[in-house]
Amino acid sequence: MDSRGRVDLAPSVSFAEAITEDSRMTLLKIKGLVKSFGALQVLDHVSLDLEKGGLHSVIGPNGAGKTTLFNVICGHLLPDLGAVEFEGRNIVGLKPYDIAHLGIGRSFQIKNIFPALTVLENIRIAVQLCQKGNFNIFKKVYTRRDLIENSLEILDRVGLSSRAHWEAKKLAYGEQKTLDVAIALATDPVLLLLDEPTSGLAPQETNRMIELIKEINQDIAILLIEHKMKMVMSISDKITVLHQGKVISEGMPSVVQSDALVRSAYLGDVESA
Repeated sequence: MDSRGRVDLAPSVSFAEAITEDSRMTLLKIKGLVKSFGALQVLDHVSLDLEKGGLHSVIGPNGAGKTTLFNVICGHLLPDLGAVEFEGRNIVGLKPYDIAHLGIGRSFQIKNIFPALTVLENIRIAVQLCQKGNFNIFKKVYTRRDLIENSLEILDRVGLSSRAHWEAKKLAYGEQKTLDVAIALATDPVLLLLDEPTSGLAPQETNRMIELIKEINQDIAILLIEHKMKMVMSISDKITVLHQGKVISEGMPSVVQSDALVRSAYLGDVESA
């Protein structure tokens, strides 16, 4: 494929082989998703592609359909129309736990942790539930050194190893948001969906989260919902803009930022965001 996206058919490469090679680059393909709640159409024929290893952001004003999109991808909602293909397979209709086992992890805008359990226990439960034959999460836990070691490795990766034996409710707010991301990582995802991971964070905490997202993206593709535009523009490979349930723009950050329709509908003065 050349710089303009055209397939270069060298004599030794058939058209079918070229298409197959291109399809291997696409991890998540969303095709024409429609979702309504009564008379309110929240997703209006939404499509996007996320490449393997990519960091793709979805932005738009409140009510644009961003979290509904995530809920459809993860199986919490069924679309009225359309398909969600993950690694070439349509996953619409699968249960959320089946989708998680396929390799899609998710953190939530509202913290999704067990506040009375330790930080380590929060991670260990997520690790254990994703392993076959380990559904009794309270049986002989500490005889399974592999679970504990795996959990500690994840905590070390996100910078929470020193808090392993703290009750989760005693963590600072930013650390709780980090723990939520760590729980998603414990599912061993190929694709990680992050729903406003910097929401409510102070500037220093936001910077730490940005660095963590960059580190995670070295080996895991990320689909990100975020309102902090400086962050989105600085770390995204590609951006999709939703407005009233429709895709109004998509492309590299520089393309989206200069789109007059996007600035009118949402961005305004990006420098102030």
